[in-house]
Amino acid sequence: MNVKLNDNVLVITGKYAGKQGKVIATSPKNGTVTVEGVNIHKKAQKARKANEVSKIVEMEAPLDVSNVMVVCSACDKAIRIKYNFEGKVKHRVCPKCGAVLDKAYAGKAGKSVKKEEPKKRVRKRAKKEEAVTEAPADGDKAE
Repeated sequence: MNVKLNDNVLVITGKYAGKQGKVIATSPKNGTVTVEGVNIHKKAQKARKANEVSKIVEMEAPLDVSNVMVVCSACDKAIRIKYNFEGKVKHRVCPKCGAVLDKAYAGKAGKSVKKEEPKKRVRKRAKKEEAVTEAPADGDKAE
């Protein structure tokens, strides 16, 4: 499945053809995606407690993944995904403009993702105050 979570997609068939939205859920096993604001179904929700009220809830239903196309964020066009391999890394690329669609990968641009190492724990030690021995003042001398 070439559509991932948080991708911007265009619906190409059905009642909502031409609408764009963000993918909010994917189901690779069933081959479906749920798109925000698309394929709205109404569902009756029964009151479960005495103080609740029954209501009709509008919710997004899943679409088949074949009915959507990914929209490239750089050129803003609906595209078919192209895969590039660099070593053992496989990433998604726009075939029209060459932009990388995977946000975690920024290969040729030189923006490699770096893991932050945990900060080293440094124990702060209290400074020991040195006992200052003062000599008695001239006026305090006992004779």
